[in-house]
Amino acid sequence: MDTTEFLERCARIRREVARAIVGKDAAIDALLMGTLADGHVLIEDYPGLAKTLMANSFARAVDLSFRRIQFTPDLLPGDVVGGNVFNPRERSFDFVRGPVFCHLLLADEINRATPKTQSALLEAMQERQVTVDGKRYELERPFLVVATQNPIEFEGTYPLPEAQLDRFLMRISIGYPSAEDELAILRRREERKADEVAISPVVRREELLEMQRHLEDVYSGPDVSRYMVAIAERTRRDAAVQVGVSPRGTMALFKLARAAAALEGRDFVTPEDVKRVAEMALAHRIILTAEQWASGGRESAVIQAVLDEVPTPAALEPRR
Repeated sequence: MDTTEFLERCARIRREVARAIVGKDAAIDALLMGTLADGHVLIEDYPGLAKTLMANSFARAVDLSFRRIQFTPDLLPGDVVGGNVFNPRERSFDFVRGPVFCHLLLADEINRATPKTQSALLEAMQERQVTVDGKRYELERPFLVVATQNPIEFEGTYPLPEAQLDRFLMRISIGYPSAEDELAILRRREERKADEVAISPVVRREELLEMQRHLEDVYSGPDVSRYMVAIAERTRRDAAVQVGVSPRGTMALFKLARAAAALEGRDFVTPEDVKRVAEMALAHRIILTAEQWASGGRESAVIQAVLDEVPTPAALEPRR
């Protein structure tokens, strides 16, 4: 697939999702980058900002099977991955697949489930498979998890363990719409005379897989790769950070930077691509010191300070 076809497919997805998500092009691009990089996305934002609608609209636009799990304290691991059920007619146990067997899984308010249930997703997210009673079941690609959580409500919640946070390729937020965009939302609702927005498939699943493979042709030169490593290494020495970015985080930065370059129509990564995605790829992977956390420090501020300190490589030429 050439670059022109790739960009045309991306534009179709953007336009279709934007029919439901008004004025949030940056958030749509972020979710698109995560999907192209074949990674899971954590959306952390306040209630009512279209987190669920964005995931659902995206799944419809790219013709993916979509399942939603509302995470609650009484949710069990079997409610996520499925389990063996006795068949009295055959006098045997049949495996009944859980909602994780889909292409795009929305884990709504993931931090409201217990750690045991949260961990049921770990194998699926990392290995693209689940194991039940010693038998392995493969998940069809693409398999993407879009999880949401509310950053202001802590009663009755279970913070995601670092091991699971690290398996999310990126963390993003949507934010409140501007007054003009909010007015446009009301006008569109009035015109269509229904709450639901009709989203049509504009890219097939096979085409999305081809778009993911296209990223493998995006080149990251030695200077840019060293720049990404230097950013990760600097977080490990930061006085405000207790645990810095792991090599998995560096790989996430690499994959998202390639996606950012591809969305710009380039087959090579620049330092600006790295800076564009650094906070999304790295902020949720660092743990602040107790003193920094108590004083109101934020992971995003640490990443921005690191970007300011690490020397930026000179302008680069594409691979020859």
